[in-house]
Amino acid sequence: MPNTLNPLELIARRWQPSAAFVRRAALATVIMAVIIVVTGGAVRLSQSGLGCSTWPKCTPDSLTPTAAMGVNGLIEFGNRMLTYVLCAVIGVFIIAARARHPRRRSLTRLGWAQFWLVMSNAVIGGVTVLTGLNPYIVSSHFLAATALLTVAVLSWKRASEGDEEPRDLVARPARQLAWLLVAATGALTVIGTVVTGTGPHAGDAKKVHRIPLDWQEITQLHVDFVYIVVGLSVALWFTLRAVKAPAAPRRTLLELFVCIAVQGVIGYVQYFTGLPEIVIGLHMLGSSLVWICVLRVSLSLRDRGPLQEEDPSGSATSGEREAPEPQPASALSR
Repeated sequence: MPNTLNPLELIARRWQPSAAFVRRAALATVIMAVIIVVTGGAVRLSQSGLGCSTWPKCTPDSLTPTAAMGVNGLIEFGNRMLTYVLCAVIGVFIIAARARHPRRRSLTRLGWAQFWLVMSNAVIGGVTVLTGLNPYIVSSHFLAATALLTVAVLSWKRASEGDEEPRDLVARPARQLAWLLVAATGALTVIGTVVTGTGPHAGDAKKVHRIPLDWQEITQLHVDFVYIVVGLSVALWFTLRAVKAPAAPRRTLLELFVCIAVQGVIGYVQYFTGLPEIVIGLHMLGSSLVWICVLRVSLSLRDRGPLQEEDPSGSATSGEREAPEPQPASALSR
């Protein structure tokens, strides 16, 4: 009896996506992860966090919002529906990575990691609603979305490089400084969720429990970590210049400087204008972009060799065409 092939294997036998298609699919997962972060923030900032009163249904008697729930129900339900769009985009990436020849198990594993992160965050989102927007659960909901964004960025990077053992492009201290920058930015993100949990935008018009900390003190701690991240970024810039790092990492670090500068301006604007919702939404977008840039800076400091391409004959190459085999003299004279 012949072996039964799974659907992914059947697709791989009939479709060979290009390396560029896989990279675009990986980039699409990054874009969707950012959209989920921003739209999740829009739910909270529009006071639609309990627009659907329960989960997984929208109401105890209806899967979808009713007219009586108004725009808040539509916003919350629309954000839930975006989860299916995100799953579809991740699904395309998983299928493309699996169908690509030569097969790269590292890419498919990263794709499945994204899928399970989405599923776990959907459950966290449900718990958020069922607990009446508990600020600690809301914070974990955002951090899980950041974890998804992290894996998506790593997938995007891996889709553009080979599978050799990582090779450092700079001295080890420079790599360690880059990882310290990642850790500091991660801490900055966590503290930012605490600021959110103590601030006035609880996600619903009703009185919702907040984290019992002084909002201004937590905000000041958040600002202190911003200065730490800026200082580490400047230190890394001078370090890369001192060790004569390749141009690509230094260019990526300049992109980080731009994101930090814009994010800093947005942060001060929201603080001195009384936390308007639209500015906070821009700040959440900026937070995602800064995190992407920080990850790209760290990942740019190592190399895994060229990405193998597939030539028309079906054999893998590394972006360079092999020299033709010598032809017999009789063949050359014909």
